[in-house]
Amino acid sequence: MTQSNNASLLVELLTEELPPKALARLDNAFADGIVERLAARDLIDGAPSFEKYATPRRLAVLIKNVRDVAPEKQVREKVLPVSVALDKEGKPTPPLAKKLAALGFPDFPLEELERAQDGKAEAFFLRYAAPGATLAEGLQVALDETLANLPIPKVMTYQRPDGTSVQFVRPVQRLIAMHGRSVVPMSALGVDSGDTTVGHRFMSEGLVAIAHADDYAETLRSKGRVVSSFDDRRESIRTQLQAFAGEDRVVMPEALLDEVNALVEWPVVYECRFDEAFLQVPQECLILTMQTNQKYFALVDQNGKLRSRFLIVSNIDTKTPGEIVEGNQRVVRPRLADAKFFFTQDKKKRLEDRVPLLANVVYHNKLGAALQRVERLEALAGEIAPMVGVDAALTRRAARLAKADLLTDMVGEFPELQGTMGTYYARHDGEPEEVALACSEHYQPRFSGDDTPSTGVGAAVALADKLETIVGIWSIGLAPTGEKDPFALRRHALGVLRILLEKKLPVDLRELVAAAQRQFANVPQVADSQGAVYAFFMDRLHGLLRERGFEANDIEAVLSLNPTRLDDIVARLDAVREFAALPEAASLAAANKRISNILKKSEQGAPSSVDKERLLEPAEKNLYAQIEQVTPRVQSTLAARNYTNALTALAALREFVDTFFNDVMVNAEDPALRNNRLALLNALHQQMNCVADISKLAA
Repeated sequence: MTQSNNASLLVELLTEELPPKALARLDNAFADGIVERLAARDLIDGAPSFEKYATPRRLAVLIKNVRDVAPEKQVREKVLPVSVALDKEGKPTPPLAKKLAALGFPDFPLEELERAQDGKAEAFFLRYAAPGATLAEGLQVALDETLANLPIPKVMTYQRPDGTSVQFVRPVQRLIAMHGRSVVPMSALGVDSGDTTVGHRFMSEGLVAIAHADDYAETLRSKGRVVSSFDDRRESIRTQLQAFAGEDRVVMPEALLDEVNALVEWPVVYECRFDEAFLQVPQECLILTMQTNQKYFALVDQNGKLRSRFLIVSNIDTKTPGEIVEGNQRVVRPRLADAKFFFTQDKKKRLEDRVPLLANVVYHNKLGAALQRVERLEALAGEIAPMVGVDAALTRRAARLAKADLLTDMVGEFPELQGTMGTYYARHDGEPEEVALACSEHYQPRFSGDDTPSTGVGAAVALADKLETIVGIWSIGLAPTGEKDPFALRRHALGVLRILLEKKLPVDLRELVAAAQRQFANVPQVADSQGAVYAFFMDRLHGLLRERGFEANDIEAVLSLNPTRLDDIVARLDAVREFAALPEAASLAAANKRISNILKKSEQGAPSSVDKERLLEPAEKNLYAQIEQVTPRVQSTLAARNYTNALTALAALREFVDTFFNDVMVNAEDPALRNNRLALLNALHQQMNCVADISKLAA
């Protein structure tokens, strides 16, 4: 048996500058791909332990405890059926000799073959020890397969010095493949492996030799002036930014941090400034232009107000950064000037005057222009306003202006500012504050964890906006399918549900959907989709409640009643959770399930009222008396929306329900008696399901 030598394995692919927004994905895919494929070939001793590295010009992975030769494997391979391998005299046939030779065992003794049952017939099996793959063989295959499966956003075709054409995300310059101190002979993308790389493009000189695989990160740091770890480099940037910020706060989106991290190999933060006159422009515009166009980090004070100083992350470490600072200040100035120009120009035209121009903007070829959509929003928001208790005229006004900022220069340059700029321009136009706020709030919640609208008018317009989108898009046959949801209907549905739940609006969801559907009465391509849309909302609500920690059975118990008011859903769920903890709950849930099945099987349906004179058995008389006693208490607590007490009151029925099913034959031969008992069960069923269908709690 071959003895393997374990050591760390380093693989580095040196390239031209990689796409910054894709670097993190490429880093993970490169490292994970090589590790998984080596582990599959048993070239890693024990559980894989590895470190990933990625800079703008390299992808690398360091894997611990890698074998130079994989262990031998015991193989059991079927040779031939006995009927084919032996002739009538039991002697080996030519096909057997041919098969053994093909397997690499031409002289293998017949008596050493395993003879065993294979299905209905016997067969010969060959057992042997197969040598493990060498590291050079395994790594070559692992690297080739990994490179072929990288999530490359756009493949580039380039030519090597020898004239061969290669396809990869960026041209490859060098390849390191080292097992301990030894180079593993292999090649990739036309480059042979070695033990040298290059350091920082400006702050290192010549090639950097790696003496041992384990020395990679430290050698690059000390001799190459490169922080090779993507995570370490990002945390260095974060720490430096926070240190420079002092008492201010850094506006530091994780996406921007990752992108900047993917642009530098030796990050150094410097402070810059811009003219304070630009602070007259809405700070969202200034922050966005600095982030989007220049990859700068804005600073705000403790109250969130933008400061005139900002931070940059450079790839150059110098004691005299004056030219770097001045260059970045010079570059950002025209960007901020553009934002100021857009803001000044936009204010010259009122939002109200922009609304008619939406007639020239196509919303959807089956749903008309953006102006037609605004008219639907205006009408729908006007219907929703009294439902949520806000002024209808203000709400209609807010809905009419909500999309007008789409035609401004600022939003044309920065679409991310739609809504935000509407609020600024509405205030400038002298619109009521609720109208101005609704211009931005009607987009809320934009994403998971985002705030819901703070005002009633904003909530009404937000509901109108999302419902009009869902019903309109769904009704022209573009409902979400699988993972495809190009119009973000799932996100819009969650937004509607969150607004209704979190603001506890006393609104009927079916009425909202019906009101939205009515807005399309004159659009011939739109079909009635109210039932499907309501079911869609219930499906999304189920998932939302699960995310908030409620149990699936409790959710099913409440939602199976097809509620239309959502403002008390959480209260009902809390009540069900408390009821389920009672000792009587399991028995009552099982009884309710049994009652449901009995009533479903009743051909004529249960009568609506119980004839007291037809109650014969003591058990049914006692149950009826208890129902009569409990019902007023249950109904009064329901009226007070005290769902916990309503369900708790039902616990007193357990003994009487159990006795009823033990002593009374529901399906009596006498039709009148049978119907009366069904009516009794129906009355009990209605009380038991007053808050939720507790049969769903039965195991």
